[in-house]
Amino acid sequence: MAGSRALELLDQLGIELDPQLFQLAMTHRSFAYENGGLPHNERLEFLGDAVLGVVVTEHLYRSYPELPEGRLAKLRAAVVNSNSLADVARTLDLGSQIRLGRGEQATGGADKSSILADSLEALLGAVLISAGRDAADRLVRHLFDPLVATAASLGAGLDWKTSLQELAAELELGSVSYRISESGPDHDKRFEAVAVVGGHSFEPGYGTSKKQAEQGAAEHAFSALSADAATLVTPGGDA
Repeated sequence: MAGSRALELLDQLGIELDPQLFQLAMTHRSFAYENGGLPHNERLEFLGDAVLGVVVTEHLYRSYPELPEGRLAKLRAAVVNSNSLADVARTLDLGSQIRLGRGEQATGGADKSSILADSLEALLGAVLISAGRDAADRLVRHLFDPLVATAASLGAGLDWKTSLQELAAELELGSVSYRISESGPDHDKRFEAVAVVGGHSFEPGYGTSKKQAEQGAAEHAFSALSADAATLVTPGGDA
């Protein structure tokens, strides 16, 4: 585990983590099952998920007293989701520390967003058990406060799908639909989404999940409709 960015960060933050708990947090169930049913990280993940939710929610509540509950919920969802957690895990090079079974290793499990996100939550749970609530809060705030600030500045971009639906309703264009196509092997799927609004289709969005692709497609449609709404109020063909 020497050289782990995660452990280096904990050291910088003055957080002492039990090495055995760190190893447990980095033990995926696929490794545990292949090695005689060892303990794995899912209980720590369960705990870390709760810690993350509480700390981020409290930070939002205290930092943005002017925002209504609905907006706070959107901000939290933009920060506490699998893709965001996986991106944070990648900055810590957590994938190199995760103990995986042979099957997961062969299919690129060390960079799968779901595995990275779960492992980061397990790490948060391990910090809580090993070093206490204050230490867990400190780590969460260090990792996620920048994401909260970015999300709060996004406006419509916080949730492009919702913003597009609201704009379509305002322009009386009806509901929004998405055409989805996918490519690639099961362990490395890529998705393309095209938003269709009022008879018009827009520039596609791409991603490693349907949700990510749809958000990209919604962003393109929202931008196009906002820029030239008057010419698109009456359906007539592709934009």
